[in-house]
Amino acid sequence: MLDDAELASEFATRMLEQGVYVVAFSFPVVPKGKARIRTQMSAAHSLDDLQFALEAFARVKKQLAI
Repeated sequence: MLDDAELASEFATRMLEQGVYVVAFSFPVVPKGKARIRTQMSAAHSLDDLQFALEAFARVKKQLAI
């Protein structure tokens, strides 16, 4: 949950730059002020894939100071 639509969009853009595809959801898909990042994982993802994504989330969070 990032709440801010612009922040969620920027977060998704930076995640893609890190090699991880995520989607920013904001109004009207979710209520105003409740923007978020959506991920989709499957059993086909390895533990290494998940670790890679988690590390990317941490880097982007730090870049955006959130």
